[in-house]
Amino acid sequence: MLYRPLASTGLDVSVLGFGAATLGNEYGPTDRASGARAVAHALERGINFFDVSPYYGRTLAEERLGEALVGLRERVVLATKCGRYDVATFDFRAERVRRSLEESLTRLRTDRVELFQLHDVEFVEPSILFEEALPALAELKRAGKCRAIGITGYPLGHLQRLLVHSPVPLDSVLSYARATPLCDDLGVSLLPFAHARGISVLNASPLHMGALTPQGPPPWHKAEAGVLAAARRMVELLAARGLDAPMVALRYALAETRITSTFVGLSTAHEVDQNLRALEQPLDAELREELVKLAGAARNRPWVEGLEENNP
Repeated sequence: MLYRPLASTGLDVSVLGFGAATLGNEYGPTDRASGARAVAHALERGINFFDVSPYYGRTLAEERLGEALVGLRERVVLATKCGRYDVATFDFRAERVRRSLEESLTRLRTDRVELFQLHDVEFVEPSILFEEALPALAELKRAGKCRAIGITGYPLGHLQRLLVHSPVPLDSVLSYARATPLCDDLGVSLLPFAHARGISVLNASPLHMGALTPQGPPPWHKAEAGVLAAARRMVELLAARGLDAPMVALRYALAETRITSTFVGLSTAHEVDQNLRALEQPLDAELREELVKLAGAARNRPWVEGLEENNP
């Protein structure tokens, strides 16, 4: 397993992280015992970075992860979030940020987390973040409730502006579906900007929210029809060559060494082993270029997420 520093915390995290939304049944039913075995097996195989949120399974993912980590907590770099609690339920007030962490700590059966993040910051006006949420994060960090603080969201320009104007120093920024063969604009501005300042860049959804899978995207996927058609072409091309599209997409994301860690949803020990193979097989440069060409005009066409004014 490869490890990289998490900002300036002194902690090293695995380049492949455990996305624990699966434990909250976000991508279909996950058996409690199977999920617990996946957590333990991931640790055995060297995955030490776990990311969760009260939004995932509406607190179920945190509860199950906390249960699975009993006796294993000291081996884990644990990240959770606050601010988003349901599809359309957001609250970034300082009091709610503080209370959210206490609630998460109870569910996770611990007295602190290594990383505490604001979840999907594009759904709120920046003034609330600057005046309430971000100062509350810094206060919790000073109190020792977390080692690092960060923000998460989809619109890269908005995330970068928040890093620039934040009233407190931030340790990490997480985005998703922005380091894939379909959309690879993470490295255009946000990644070099953050990397140069010692801010860890975290990546999620390397399968482009399910578009780069044989079963295709979920019905709620927000990408344009042309983007989803390009995804189907990629999956079909890879299948014709005997290649697994999700594995190729993960290898694509892992090839970007400036990304601190890429989170993948895992629900079984078998999936842990399957995904770890991506670290053993670097992506062939020729195949990478072929996928980029196949995307064509559909490449780097993000959708609108959150408030329209946060999506320039």
